Amino acid sequence: MGTMADTAIFYVDGTLVDTNYQHALAWYRAFRRFDIVLPIWRIHRAIGMGGDQLVTSLTGDDVEKDHGEALRDAWTEEFEPFLDEVKPFDGAHDLLVEVKKRGFQVVLASSGKSDHVEHFLDLVDARDVADAWTTSDDVEASKPAPDLVETALDRVPGSSGIMIGDSPWDAIAAAKADIATIAVRTGGFSAEELRDAGASRVFDSLRDLIAGLDDTPLARPES
Repeated sequence: MGTMADTAIFYVDGTLVDTNYQHALAWYRAFRRFDIVLPIWRIHRAIGMGGDQLVTSLTGDDVEKDHGEALRDAWTEEFEPFLDEVKPFDGAHDLLVEVKKRGFQVVLASSGKSDHVEHFLDLVDARDVADAWTTSDDVEASKPAPDLVETALDRVPGSSGIMIGDSPWDAIAAAKADIATIAVRTGGFSAEELRDAGASRVFDSLRDLIAGLDDTPLARPES
């Protein structure tokens, strides 16, 4: 399903910008506000899910029912001080430009808050490269539901996409939308975890992906 792709869907957080550990620490602090103490490594394993999915996944339905919205508000308060520390990964802008030069439409997918996404677009200098992007305002359910991937593809006149992501949840969501995934390890997940979730290829970095594009469904048309 990846060889016919005309649209490259890039997940933003953890793939283009280095945010996953800040997300994990912000969630840790948010849970602590409600006297819920979770090991940060467990929280990290859930990063890539949207907040509407993460609370239930880590703590169960009762905590979601009693504190879900308040926890997400607390997460926002804890995460925003990290924004100035967030940096793009080496090669993020160059990767977008190279994929666009190869004739693919470029869509940036995020279930993050709109003001965070706007900030990250500027960090990557992506506004003039991307054909479209998404925020949490655009979907009813976040990953691992397929809504984000489907919405991203609907933003452009393409017929088939390929996901470039960093977490198992990216690959799982893409598979539910019948879209293949190329994964990078920038989110802190192992190659085995990413492949087990369905990623067809795994690269250690964005620079490695740029160098290996011709061995993926994002190859040059003549390759």
